[in-house]
Amino acid sequence: MPVSWTFDDIPDQRGRTAVVTGASSGLGLVAAGQLAARGATVVMAVRDPAKADQARAGIAGDLVVRRLDLADLDSVREFAAELRAEGRQVDLLLNNAGIAKSGHERSAQGYESVFATNHLGHFALTGLLLDLFRPDRDPRVVTVGSGFYRLLRGGPDLDDLTGGSAAAEPVPYIRSKQANALFGVELDRRLRRAGSPVRSLLAHPGMARTPMNRRYDNAGEWAVTRIGGLLLARSSESGTVPLLYAATAPTAETGVFHGPPLFRWGNRVHARPVVAPADDRALAARLWQVSEEATGVRYLDDVSASAA
Repeated sequence: MPVSWTFDDIPDQRGRTAVVTGASSGLGLVAAGQLAARGATVVMAVRDPAKADQARAGIAGDLVVRRLDLADLDSVREFAAELRAEGRQVDLLLNNAGIAKSGHERSAQGYESVFATNHLGHFALTGLLLDLFRPDRDPRVVTVGSGFYRLLRGGPDLDDLTGGSAAAEPVPYIRSKQANALFGVELDRRLRRAGSPVRSLLAHPGMARTPMNRRYDNAGEWAVTRIGGLLLARSSESGTVPLLYAATAPTAETGVFHGPPLFRWGNRVHARPVVAPADDRALAARLWQVSEEATGVRYLDDVSASAA
């Protein structure tokens, strides 16, 4: 059943530390501000620290800015090493940052940049921070996906991470969102089998009015987005509600997709089943293996995805 839930329902976050990627604007900035307002220490993990410093100036609470470029695996390792050197422990990782278009660019390690940013960077970050999670404070990883993951059959192209096939937009974005969904569910399966207290949850904002969704390559894109936005697009604040529900609500579940209703005037949080291709366990296991090989970050390997 859909749940009526607002920012006012966020539990007390005092004593908790949250890492929020993409926290300098849009959903990430709203999430960082709401968590800090309820007492959390928030690490704003951002590509542009100067921009984040400006944004932080308008937010009350304990927020620190750290540089993180998810498209560069060296930056991901440096970020994790910095938190470790500072002696930080983590209670919440909100894997929120993402890009929608690449212009057929590649990451620092040569991977297609949308897939590298949206999935590979977060896969590596999660693994590098996992041993920093405190076991006794409801530790959670929340991966932000998109309902668009259902629009393509077959899942991400795991045979070509470089984007050599030059798929037309928005195919790379949808494939990256399929990877997010597969990863979020597979991570929770492996955590459960390992007996870990950390939970992995999935959430999406629906169509939210964020900077990522205000970039158009042509008049056709503008028209489709504008018309769709009149019916579907919600504010960044409204789009962040399902993310923070997954991040903080005692009733949030694993193995489902937390999101808003379809039309923008609805505000309840829906927990919908994860469907194809994200419910394919064999595909999830292969994505995990390919991601480990691509990033060099290995974790929860002793818990086979084929077991159980």
